[in-house]
Amino acid sequence: MTTDRTAPWFPDATVLGFPRIGPGRELKTAVESYWSGRSELDDLQADLANLRRATRDRLGRLGLPTDSGAIPSDFSAYDHVLDAATTIGAVPARFADLVGPDGAVDLPGYFAIARGEADRVPLEMTKWFDSNYHYLVPEIGPDTPIRYADDRVVREFLEAAADGATTRPVVVGPVTLLLLSKAADDGTADARATDGTATPFRPLDRLEDVLAAYADLLRALAAAGAPWVQLDEPALVADGWDVPREEVLAATERAYAALAGDLGRPERPAILLTAPYGDLGDALPVVAAAPVEAVALDLVRGPVPTAADLAALAGKVVVAGVVDGRNVWRTDLDRALEVLQEVRAGLGEDARVAVSTSSSLLHVPLDVDREQHLSKELRSWLAFADQKVGEVITLATGLAHGREAIADTLADAAEARRSRLAHPGVRRAAVRERLAALTDADLAREPYDRRAAAQAEVLDLPVLPTTTIGSFPQTSRIRRARTALRTGELDQEGYRSAMRAEIEEVVRLQERLGLDVLVHGEPERNDMVQYFAELLDGFAVTRQGWVQSYGSRCTRPSILWGDVARPGPMTVEWSTYTASLTDRPVKGMLTGPVTILAWSFVRDDQPLGDTAAQVALALREELADLEAAGIGIIQVDEPALRELLPLRRAGQAEYLEWSVRAFRLATSGVRAQTQVHTHLCYSEFGEVIDAIDGLDADVTSVEAARSRMEILPALRSHGFERQIGPGVYDIHSPRVPSQAEIVELLTAAVTAVPARQLWVNPDCGLKTRRYAETEAALTNLVAAAQEVRAGL
Repeated sequence: MTTDRTAPWFPDATVLGFPRIGPGRELKTAVESYWSGRSELDDLQADLANLRRATRDRLGRLGLPTDSGAIPSDFSAYDHVLDAATTIGAVPARFADLVGPDGAVDLPGYFAIARGEADRVPLEMTKWFDSNYHYLVPEIGPDTPIRYADDRVVREFLEAAADGATTRPVVVGPVTLLLLSKAADDGTADARATDGTATPFRPLDRLEDVLAAYADLLRALAAAGAPWVQLDEPALVADGWDVPREEVLAATERAYAALAGDLGRPERPAILLTAPYGDLGDALPVVAAAPVEAVALDLVRGPVPTAADLAALAGKVVVAGVVDGRNVWRTDLDRALEVLQEVRAGLGEDARVAVSTSSSLLHVPLDVDREQHLSKELRSWLAFADQKVGEVITLATGLAHGREAIADTLADAAEARRSRLAHPGVRRAAVRERLAALTDADLAREPYDRRAAAQAEVLDLPVLPTTTIGSFPQTSRIRRARTALRTGELDQEGYRSAMRAEIEEVVRLQERLGLDVLVHGEPERNDMVQYFAELLDGFAVTRQGWVQSYGSRCTRPSILWGDVARPGPMTVEWSTYTASLTDRPVKGMLTGPVTILAWSFVRDDQPLGDTAAQVALALREELADLEAAGIGIIQVDEPALRELLPLRRAGQAEYLEWSVRAFRLATSGVRAQTQVHTHLCYSEFGEVIDAIDGLDADVTSVEAARSRMEILPALRSHGFERQIGPGVYDIHSPRVPSQAEIVELLTAAVTAVPARQLWVNPDCGLKTRRYAETEAALTNLVAAAQEVRAGL
């Protein structure tokens, strides 16, 4: 369906989003300085404005036009989903006092909603689709005030205009915003039907109110002079929402008929509707029929639409996402150009095709040229955000002027691809032969009841045993020692001594607190994946390859480029030293194969399941060495198990099969009396409870504090028989939970799960916290466990 208005010119090349943390993590520095009281609010506002300006200038220097909406305005001080929620005034009732008379919250109030404040818990946090970015879950009830409340999007457009740049504001689309939201737990969880009966409320029920607020936002952008606005609807490529698929499609049709037609006509910018992270599938006809001016297609994860579907898009600008926004490998430019030509041919002679990334570049580091420590050959295989912008511009040139216009670049990209596939480290015969020799017997342990009896006899733990997930705060002292090692001021033995001193302090602290099972605190680990990547063959690590995880938190994903092998033990020294310091049980700590894949940039030349098996085989060797060294509890963390679950149900069974197989391959070589733990976080566990059971871990700890034990009904209905530790301390917030709050959570847990199965632990590792709040929270955790234990 064509629109009845003439769309403004759309550039031939664009990106759907760009890293917003800055080349030196300026976002982190600015907001954490403000949070700690080292800077004032005005300083923070100025720093954020300078960061936005620097990003616009960077994209202009890379070749995107600055006067046409080619540069996305997608900045966020914390999270883009929270931005969308506060734009329409959807603030939880517990933060109502932070809302101004116009419905808006200021920046301090915005941070309070994100991070919590005093006894007010923050919004729940979970993963953004199947990425490693975390978003904050809006809370919307039948009576939540909704209106156009915050003009931040307009102000940032005008800020750019004042600098001479015409940007394209980016906002989470209304359907996706509501599907990502949860029903507010504020006494408004039910809505009344016309016959007076109560029906379960769903945030999507507020669509009409949200559309009115979005229409006001669009009119404000038009009045400010914005030619284009980008509305992101990734929910359209995913299944598993709490409403049937047909309702999602009907809501989408209604939303864009209203925004692009009835509500928005004529005072609105042209709309670019995007649906990244997968194939639109049955949503494509709905999107094609919507009266929007442009549609972006993810042609990396999704196929080229059929001729009929392309014909339905005729008259719109089709923004073809052929450069991968999620991984770091150079684009196969020959193939991408073929796809672009196929799309243009399917659209017809008057086709308007723009070249873009498949998703926002939020998920990749900034610039591969900053990684000069990597070999020239490896760097030639990679493209970070800057390089991907270049690829987009190159492909736009090739589409407009033919292959001969970019012949040299095509040849260079093809040679890099050939070099990569021919490298001897990409295929290691010994690794592949060992995997081929495995049998089903290598994936099984003794029955759980026998293991549980053997472990109980050896460990002799109380009911509701207390522990932590693994890491303790990474202090400035630890970071200074790591820097001194890197610069040569400290040799390996000096560094080892420094880390041993840290471990001893952590052990003594845990003993004073009264924890039942101790950890070594992981001071030697800069990151739970990078640490292993530095010790395994087949990986490379970056120095400046930061990507945003949530808020001000950034990670440096490793690059898994070849077959994986373990040259030698990786953790045994640290675990055995820890065990020598105490008579209490000590956990050995490993990162699981699925999480190592999820939090790395993984090779794209073989199935993920094959790569996971290689990592699992290396970890299996490590578990054997830990057990031989006398470590009786070994935790293999899989916080990303749910994260990699395909967005469409059709692919989920295959994924769960190989991910569970990889975990069992890693853990099934140990004896019955060795207790295997795993940890999962920020996931909708009900969707994968069978897979969690299939892992066959003796103890599973899970995130549960922010969600207020939402996992309990799934555990109860499933009849989960192994031991489980639903988290009672949200470590992603600086607030310290009281003993009473933890008792309340534990009491809920023991009503759903037999006490003999329950462990008491935080939601996740304590690496990002400070010692004062950590000690206070763990003191309350232990006291709460003792209180509930005494009442059983």
